[in-house]
Amino acid sequence: MNNPLTAKIAAPYARALYDFSVENNIMHQITADFQNLEVFLNKADELTGYLNSPVVTKEAKKAVLTKTLQDQVNTETFKFLMVLVERDRISLVNGIITNYLELVYETASIKMIEVTTAFAFTNLQKNTLIKKLKELTNAREIRLVINVDSSLIGGFLIKTSSKVIDFSIKNQLQKLAKHLDSVLEL
Repeated sequence: MNNPLTAKIAAPYARALYDFSVENNIMHQITADFQNLEVFLNKADELTGYLNSPVVTKEAKKAVLTKTLQDQVNTETFKFLMVLVERDRISLVNGIITNYLELVYETASIKMIEVTTAFAFTNLQKNTLIKKLKELTNAREIRLVINVDSSLIGGFLIKTSSKVIDFSIKNQLQKLAKHLDSVLEL
C-alpha cells in the first residue's frame, strides 16, 4: 500500500470497522480473520486480480467471495467484505487490512517489526529474538514480519518504525571495504 491516495481512502474504512469491532466486542475475531486474510490474499494473486478488475461485475465478485470466504470468516467480516464490493472499494482490501491491524496493534501495545535475514530462522531463534525485542521495546507483544534475502550473506537486519539495526555480514563487509579504502588512500 505505497500509494498515499489508497492509504487515505482505506483509513476511514479500517477505522470504522475497528470502532464497530470494539463496540460489538468482536475485535479478536475480526483481527484473526484479517491476519488470515492478509496471508491468504498475498498468496492468491488470481483472486486479488479478479477482485481488482473493473470489468468483473459486483455480483460476480460477491459470488466468488461467498464461495471462497463465507465459511472461513466471521459473519461481520464477511458483511464488511460485501460492503466493500458494493461500494467498489474491494480493491482496497489489502490497505484496509493493514490499516485495521495497525490500529489493533497500536491499542494492544503490539509492535510490528520487520526482520530481513539471510536464512530462515528456526522457531527457537524466532522466539529468542521476540523475547529480546520485547525487552528492548517494552511491547506487550511482538509481531515479526520475516523476509529472507540471501544477498545479506549471513546475519539479519531489523526494521522498526523508527530504527534500522543491521547485523548482516554484507553490511560488515561494506564497512570493512570503506575502512580499507580510507586506509589505503594514505
